[in-house]
Amino acid sequence: MKISLLIPVFNYDIVALVHGMKSAFGKVPELLEIIIGDDGSSADFKEKYKLLEDEHVRVIFSEKNIGRAAIRNKLAMEAKGDVLLFIDSDAMLPGTAEAYLSKWIPNMSSIEVTCGGTLYRDSPPGDPDKLLRWRYGKVREQLAAEERNKHPYARFSAFNVLIGKDVFEKIRFNEDLKQYGHEDTLMGYQLKKAGIYVVHIDNGLLHEGIESNGEFINKSKLGVENLSNLYDIVTDKRTLSGIYSMLRAYNRLNFIGLTRVFASLFIHYRERIEHKLDSGKTSLILFSIYKFCLFCTYREIHIRKKILFVF
Repeated sequence: MKISLLIPVFNYDIVALVHGMKSAFGKVPELLEIIIGDDGSSADFKEKYKLLEDEHVRVIFSEKNIGRAAIRNKLAMEAKGDVLLFIDSDAMLPGTAEAYLSKWIPNMSSIEVTCGGTLYRDSPPGDPDKLLRWRYGKVREQLAAEERNKHPYARFSAFNVLIGKDVFEKIRFNEDLKQYGHEDTLMGYQLKKAGIYVVHIDNGLLHEGIESNGEFINKSKLGVENLSNLYDIVTDKRTLSGIYSMLRAYNRLNFIGLTRVFASLFIHYRERIEHKLDSGKTSLILFSIYKFCLFCTYREIHIRKKILFVF
């Protein structure tokens, strides 16, 4: 079986990542190709990607930004391999490409979907303006395979995942979610509904794209809004709630009529909480409460079909 390594990218420098992966050609016979999917990047970045092309690497270009789901689907259509290895553009190898790719091989023929995991640097970033994202990733995302396998669909991540091409053709990334956030939650839901087996292994890549506190808070807002939209469009809300813990908490509190209280808390204390989160005094408990209160607020808005205002 052959691997197509697929890297979606938008205005990000992937030169080191691609050169690192290219070193495995000739050492890992299963590696067939590397395909870069440019999602409407600027001319300067497009030129950098073109320079990476050779007999093993090719680039497909999109003239406009079509979104994270659509560019991944486009990459899969272009792939010639039997299995698709998706990695995000802000990933980096913690060791050699040969060691990393070799860990996938035992699972290629027997497991439909395998997630490798996400790693973060042991030392916090020197810039305190990036502490929230780093700490969140270190505590909430960098989990051993044993822990992730307890809830395999909830822990699904497209950051670093191997999917059989025949499986992917049945379950593609949903392109209806246009803005950032919870694409992985939706894919986990689709995989569970389809009865497709998901396994997690310890084969992580380093996540290098650490946003500032403010950027991470704003991205989280988009993600929470998307989760509320997603909750409205799925047909099996029970399965989705079983995957994502925030939805379970919301359903319990909504049953006893308390979600409006949390929405009110968000409206009254949003600025104060955001200021504290952005200050570098990172509290993941406060961040979780903030996101839950925001979700309750969006649910109130969406249920009433009001025009969505910007926080």
